[in-house]
Amino acid sequence: MTFQHPSDRDGDRRGWFSRLAENASNFTSSPAFFGFCLVLVAVVITTHAIKLPIEWLMLTGETMTAVTLLLLALLKNSERRAEHAIQRKLDAIAAALLEIQEREPGEAVRSLQEAIRMEEET
Repeated sequence: MTFQHPSDRDGDRRGWFSRLAENASNFTSSPAFFGFCLVLVAVVITTHAIKLPIEWLMLTGETMTAVTLLLLALLKNSERRAEHAIQRKLDAIAAALLEIQEREPGEAVRSLQEAIRMEEET
């Protein structure tokens, strides 16, 4: 187990969790997932409205909790990746501006171009 930043864990290649998190993030922002959530909430409300046994109430509540916990983990992963990408771009912009100010474009300008291309990869 590692406690590195998510964008640093896999180096230049993306690992299975990164791919899973991105695919899950894409799915959870879709209308299909919103529909699934509406159905899940309707089931919970229905189980309470028709006064089903406590076992059914617990099952629906625990299902909602599990979905929430999984979404939290995926959201945090996506948030950390976006945060890291933005910070790298800001660092590259600052360094490139310094090089331009000194009238010697070099490594920072190339780093900025690489950071801009990161947007296409994520």
